[in-house]
Amino acid sequence: MLAELTAIAFNEEGFMTDPNEWTKEIAEVLAQQEAIETLTAEHWKIIDFCRQTGLASGNAPTLRQISAGTGISTKELFALYPKGPAKKVAKIAGLGKPEGCV
Repeated sequence: MLAELTAIAFNEEGFMTDPNEWTKEIAEVLAQQEAIETLTAEHWKIIDFCRQTGLASGNAPTLRQISAGTGISTKELFALYPKGPAKKVAKIAGLGKPEGCV
């Protein structure tokens, strides 16, 4: 699995540069690198929403867009993706850094 990651291009902040190279297996490894041991159905609901939205618009969705689009509260998002959910889910979903994230 790690061999797959070495063939993928990441920017200096750890975001994939080509979202088309993303796979669910890569997401599992990226999640572990973000200290998320297991991706649950709730995690996948958010990842799938972000990929669909991000690929359609060309930008990773913001925290507000994720909350509104998934029906998952901001508090729940922080529980699932601690310390910056929009940025973490964008990274795990193979998207670029969301606008407005530091």
